[in-house]
Amino acid sequence: MGLNSTPSSERIHIAFFGKRNAGKSSLVNAVTGQNISVVSEIKGTTTDPVYKSMELLPAGPVMIIDTPGFDDSGYLGEMRIKKAEQVLRKTDIAVLVVSSEEGLSEEDRALRSLLENKKIPYITVFSKSDLTGTPITELNTENEIQVSSSTGHNITELKNMIAALADRDKNERKILGDIISPSDIAVLVVPVDEAAPKGRLILPQQMIIREILDKKAVPVITQPETFSQVISYLIQKPRIVITDSQAFGEISAKTPEDIPLTSFSILMANYKGVLQQAVSGLKAIDNLKDGDRILISEGCTHHRQCGDIGTVKLPALIKKYTGVSPEFTFTSGTEFPENIRDFSLIIHCGACMLNEREVRARAGQALNADIPFTNYGTAISYMNGIIRRTLGIFPDILDIL
Repeated sequence: MGLNSTPSSERIHIAFFGKRNAGKSSLVNAVTGQNISVVSEIKGTTTDPVYKSMELLPAGPVMIIDTPGFDDSGYLGEMRIKKAEQVLRKTDIAVLVVSSEEGLSEEDRALRSLLENKKIPYITVFSKSDLTGTPITELNTENEIQVSSSTGHNITELKNMIAALADRDKNERKILGDIISPSDIAVLVVPVDEAAPKGRLILPQQMIIREILDKKAVPVITQPETFSQVISYLIQKPRIVITDSQAFGEISAKTPEDIPLTSFSILMANYKGVLQQAVSGLKAIDNLKDGDRILISEGCTHHRQCGDIGTVKLPALIKKYTGVSPEFTFTSGTEFPENIRDFSLIIHCGACMLNEREVRARAGQALNADIPFTNYGTAISYMNGIIRRTLGIFPDILDIL
């Protein structure tokens, strides 16, 4: 995918961290060749993370993130630090910016340890080399470099170091993997109702259609109302039927048993690396009691419609299936509670708008707190009694049930 066609969730996220006035914003501008961040001598100029999707050669399509200083103070400073800490969840590559004049501080060392604990590849950049007059000689050449944003010294070398880490971090996995072969037919069921975006398809649908075309296979797109008619038209049996999760019950009844069936949400959970945990968390649905708290979290932000799947349809299905009345909490976008220990279950969307690292961070947070974690597609499939069928394309996962 090129610059304009690469979704934010599929870009390498490169975040710049460091103390206030370490030169983060100046370095971001120098690396990108754009005035992305406001630069000032006043400490704490960057108050919120600044995001910029761009093509960073030779790395390719990336998301650049400039963050507030990790040493900020006061109530507002604490809020800014929390914002910076949230960025760590989605950071694929970190650039730790240290002033050459001051050298590594306790805060820098603590941040570096945090990056290592989270297994985030990073580069330590000693900025403002033009102000010291003396180059730092004892550098770890593999992941440390001294630069000057004002003179451009070593900026190209830094970009090459970032590109090398980006190349190592690139995810070459596919959503469908080897499920689809050339000339196969894949039938995609895409409801067009009041909850569907006007004039466009949602991201998982776009990505899967493109992947099918790249495989030289044939995507056939239909709505639930015309699904049976489309199936009857096809001379060649479809290799797979992929449906929106909310239509699982209807489409399962209409799909011949010898045709594999799954959903966009299940495929995305596998693609993001959390399907196994999502399936493991399903049994918690059967143990829900009145008053249990359930967190339903979406990775995107959109206007809630009257038939919204996350806030309306999924809670209604849970109540109908379990016969109990849990309490529901809803979050969206970058919101995800720091304290999740009061929840009996977390149900996450397919997370197409979040990068893999952030999805895994949320799932890992649930795992560490011993809170069952699942996702929309697996939960809806389970409560419709068709989970074994919808996971048939992932035989290794079936053993968990």
